[in-house]
Amino acid sequence: MSAAIMRNDVLLDIATFLARRWSGNNKVTIAIAPEKSPATKPDKSQITLPSLAYYLGTDFQKYRQWRVALWYESMRMRHSGKVLSNEHAFGFLLNTIETKRVEILGLQSWEGMERELLFNEGISWMSRQLLNSIYGRYKIAEAFSQYFLTGYVKGELFGGEMEKVQKATDYANELVQEAVASDHGTEWMEQHVPKLIKILELDPLVSIPVLAPHTRAGASLTQSDLLKHIEKVVKSRKKEKDSEEKAQEIYEGNDVAHEFETLVKESKKTENKGYDSLENFGLSVPERMDIDEARLYDLDLIQKVKAAFRAWKTGWKEVHDDSGDELDVEALAESLPKPFLSDVKLSIKTKVVLLLDHSSSIADVELEYKQATIALCEALSYLGVKFAVYAFSTESRQVKAWVVKPPNVKWSLVCARRLAQIKAVGGTPLAEVYGLLQPALKSFRPDIFVTLTDGEPSDFDAVRAMVLSYRKAGVKMAAIGVGRNLNDAVDIGHNLKYLNYEKTLAVSRLQDMPKKVIGLLRS
Repeated sequence: MSAAIMRNDVLLDIATFLARRWSGNNKVTIAIAPEKSPATKPDKSQITLPSLAYYLGTDFQKYRQWRVALWYESMRMRHSGKVLSNEHAFGFLLNTIETKRVEILGLQSWEGMERELLFNEGISWMSRQLLNSIYGRYKIAEAFSQYFLTGYVKGELFGGEMEKVQKATDYANELVQEAVASDHGTEWMEQHVPKLIKILELDPLVSIPVLAPHTRAGASLTQSDLLKHIEKVVKSRKKEKDSEEKAQEIYEGNDVAHEFETLVKESKKTENKGYDSLENFGLSVPERMDIDEARLYDLDLIQKVKAAFRAWKTGWKEVHDDSGDELDVEALAESLPKPFLSDVKLSIKTKVVLLLDHSSSIADVELEYKQATIALCEALSYLGVKFAVYAFSTESRQVKAWVVKPPNVKWSLVCARRLAQIKAVGGTPLAEVYGLLQPALKSFRPDIFVTLTDGEPSDFDAVRAMVLSYRKAGVKMAAIGVGRNLNDAVDIGHNLKYLNYEKTLAVSRLQDMPKKVIGLLRS
């Protein structure tokens, strides 16, 4: 399970189901923000979680920590009236004591989570900040959080600091016990935070840095150390003689393993959706899916491309002509040559194949290249065009034809994530790639095949032969050259004219590429 990959859309599905079940709120929504710590907004019924990469350990251990974080946030949703920001001392202390209160209340309903909470305490201890490495007034707040939630601190305290922490912990434990016994809520707990701040001699507005576990000092993790610490946690919490055996069971996490394996299979199944056996076609999908696609989404560019073709969405456009259905009085008054208005039906080719050159020659503009591709795909999806997307590169001297979006699958974040994994490397074996794609495209029968390339294939003669082969099968072949500047684009466009394409264009500004491609689709 250490090499398993879980996609964010699969995580969102399971998180939404679990959060609504645990919190009892069927309106809860989940958002995933890769590097943000878990947070809850009870008034908006919203929980924000990080991606799995936020945590330490194997992929399975990361999922277990992520799942426990979801449980805690669901308990806050259920039992807390408000959740303040952890970035200042007042909010940090309130949230810390609320964590223990909602944990006690949550375990009354969800006893089965106890083992996972023990595992989480064990592994999170490995990434907790070493107090010796903290300088500044927030050190005492971190020390209180560690001692109050676990019963011990990581590192050393000096000059009466430990006495303050112990006194504050005793007071906070009394508050939690009374709140649980008397059914007091968050507002009652908040009223007592000023006294807690006074005991710790803290400024309520002092800043508290929020660090991800994998970025904290001393966050190295070995499995043997983890097992030992889980055993230590079990001994201190459960007071059981067979703590070593219990710790081993908690470390293995068999209660959650089946759930994790099912989710990994679901991730893989959706990744490969579109072809039952890609190897039979000589095509590939990226094995890992751990590079986030978010940076490929240039929202401003996407909106501009969609706006440019909004009329195509309706299928009609109003234009001026010598004759028409309606007279434009303003055009007539200004003596314009075409004063009449008529509606022109707009239509585009409905089956399109895009092939993306990912050779090393585009490596220096790879991000902008992919952003333009994403904008193009979003626009095609918006217009309801049936399309497929492929890319090619070279790995270990072997040509790779990557499936980004199969013909029979809707454009989605999964497709964008696939594109994010593909690196620009190797030469431009365009003829070989055309040969690999030909069997797979026979059933799709595209109207037009658009290749985005640097215009310098490895074998010009072989490319000419393959382009003619596609044209004989009734596919319109077009190519768009991608240049770094105007002169480069002109040279690439000149090269493409000798490769038997029916239509060739060149761009020096990658932002213009989506509009150029869609312009080619006009029927």
